[in-house]
Amino acid sequence: MKRLLRSRLTGICIAVIGLLAMCYGISRGEMSVVLEKAVNICMECIGIG
Repeated sequence: MKRLLRSRLTGICIAVIGLLAMCYGISRGEMSVVLEKAVNICMECIGIG
């Protein structure tokens, strides 16, 4: 039981840290930078850009 509780708690902590990191990145305006890079990579793979 302790092992299951520890693994569940670890998973929840990692998920919370990930969400906090995402919120921090969004507040800094990094979302638009990542989206722009993703579009450029897709355009290069397709051969349009």
